[in-house]
Amino acid sequence: MTFGQSKLYRSEDYGKNFKDITNLINNTFIRTEFGMAIGPENSGKVILTGDVSGGSRGGRIFRSSDFAKNFVQTDLPFHPLTQMIYNPQNANYLLALSSENGLWVSKDFGGKWEEIHKAVCLAKWGSESTIFFTTYVNGSCTDLGVLELRRTFDLGKSFKTIGAKIYSFGLGGRFLFASVMTEKGTTRRIHVSLDQGETWSMAQLPSVGQEQFYSILAANDDMVFMHVDEPGDTGYGTIYTSDDRGIVYSKSLDRHLYTTTGGDTDFTNVTSLRGVYMTSVLSEDNSIQSVITFDQGGKWRLLRKPENSKCDSTAKNKEECSLHIHASYSISQKLNVPMVPLSEPNAVGIVIAHGSVGDAISVMIPDVYITDDGGYSWVRMLEGPHYYTILDSGGLIVAVEHGSQPINVIKFSTDEGQCWNLYTFSKEPIYFTGLASEPGARSMNVSIWGFRKSFPSQKWVSYTIDFKELLSRNCEEKDYTIWLAHSTDPGAQNDGCILGYKEQYRRLRKSSVCQNGRDYRLTGQPAVCTCTLEDFLCDFGYFRPENESKCVEQPELKGHDLEFCLYGREEHLTTNGYRKIPGDKCQGGMSPDREEKDLKRKCRSNFLSPDKQKASSNPAAIILAVVGLMLITTVAGVLVIKKYVCGGRFLVHRYSVLQQHAEANGVEGVDTLDSVSHASKSGYHDDSDEDLLE
Repeated sequence: MTFGQSKLYRSEDYGKNFKDITNLINNTFIRTEFGMAIGPENSGKVILTGDVSGGSRGGRIFRSSDFAKNFVQTDLPFHPLTQMIYNPQNANYLLALSSENGLWVSKDFGGKWEEIHKAVCLAKWGSESTIFFTTYVNGSCTDLGVLELRRTFDLGKSFKTIGAKIYSFGLGGRFLFASVMTEKGTTRRIHVSLDQGETWSMAQLPSVGQEQFYSILAANDDMVFMHVDEPGDTGYGTIYTSDDRGIVYSKSLDRHLYTTTGGDTDFTNVTSLRGVYMTSVLSEDNSIQSVITFDQGGKWRLLRKPENSKCDSTAKNKEECSLHIHASYSISQKLNVPMVPLSEPNAVGIVIAHGSVGDAISVMIPDVYITDDGGYSWVRMLEGPHYYTILDSGGLIVAVEHGSQPINVIKFSTDEGQCWNLYTFSKEPIYFTGLASEPGARSMNVSIWGFRKSFPSQKWVSYTIDFKELLSRNCEEKDYTIWLAHSTDPGAQNDGCILGYKEQYRRLRKSSVCQNGRDYRLTGQPAVCTCTLEDFLCDFGYFRPENESKCVEQPELKGHDLEFCLYGREEHLTTNGYRKIPGDKCQGGMSPDREEKDLKRKCRSNFLSPDKQKASSNPAAIILAVVGLMLITTVAGVLVIKKYVCGGRFLVHRYSVLQQHAEANGVEGVDTLDSVSHASKSGYHDDSDEDLLE
């Protein structure tokens, strides 16, 4: 039971001092699940959502445009179901879903609201004033697979239906994705649009059934990492990487760990070095191993054993063990792992993570490991589990030991974890609950949160430590050195070449005790490389066997024509098994033959069309001819490769083009929607029950 009201505090000095500003919100309860919404970038905008009684006509928010110095109370004409969603380009534009599943828009930072559509399940901002959302016609949001995807360019003045039979949708980079039910209604396919839903192509990926799911692990303007779940409750699937259109995919990693219970995956984007990702695979003996890629999914390998660590007692071969990283899956299994791996874009090469050294991830108490070269080499940094954070663009690392006993000591390192100093921040220990620092890793301040037990209640306290007192000297040119990223063979012509170019960075020497400061900017000096086999992924129908660099044909597709439907035209793929990695900038050198030849035949799919495709002599005749020929000549081939084709019906890989739909200006549903809340997770893993397309 809750008594009193929410207490609101504000600090202007990184938490060193707090002022009670509860009076600014009129002693109102603030909702615990999505009560505080901070505006994008440094807009200064803050929205607090009040928890008012269900009998009221609507909800209540408190709005501030000056970093919470002042608030304006605003009563809403609806009860919000989710947190207010800021437009990334214009923080005055807001989206909100009501408890009755109406879609509401504000153009003046929440002062006035307008309901632009009813029966809305999920809504997202696109570019500028564009909004994408799913809606139902008859039923509710639980009717996955029969939803409609709609779009408005003008904040709700006009609408267009851009897809039907929708299971879920998501945005990533310049790609719009939709998970769409096929004609039989038992399987789903991923569709991709590069023009905000005007035209669609079906992704060359296996279809999934009701017990499976898709998940976008990462997406940028160059490519997509897509996980496709295996049939059955296996706990793993396959990672595929896309071309620059998000349409043609290549197999990147088998047996990728991704549990169906809870949806936990260890996939980690190492933001401190381009092209680097880490994740976990499930071995044949059901042990879990960590793997890393340095070339955006082209090749995966085990993590190198740290030089200052021994293989643990569980290792079968004490000479060939490797480092295994604890991440989200370990935390879900209640292992003693307080944090997932940490990297920061402006702390080049640095990654901090809990791990164990052996044949596979161990359930023993983990230690903390660090790499300063983006994952090529690791050292044990701290014994036992810790909380950690990166400050001053990597010039300072702070850690707090994780345990059940009260603490009053913080650890810090100025040489990327080689040596550690202790600082006693309080005479009286506290029960530690959290370590907080300003996002971006540029600050020199860190706050330690916790409480002291005192009958009959607990007293919450925070301590803020300003390391400017310790690192008072500003770094000079002599404190920096030039570092070549991805260097594995010093002296070689192509040393450091990843994705077609190499980069040199100016980074702080480990021996320098000084502060980079807020003005420090990480800049790389790029140099284009000559193309080699390392600049190419395995093409569709090919894969790299474990511990091999050459691409070989997938056995189930060997000897079959590789034909697919692209932008409404049937294409024939002629390939030596390689295609250039999206975003790779290499020039000259190796250039494997690859050609997509237009067969001058049209192809269509009506998976996303609200209405059945109308009879048309040309497309229908072509499809019937293809089907007849396949049934007569390649029945066995179809059975073998059916999971790689559109719905398993044709050998030809059917990608669809979305038919143009009539605009649905002002069309609104009339049924009341049951409340369905989508729980948020980090990264791209926060969508609905099955396909995680965000």
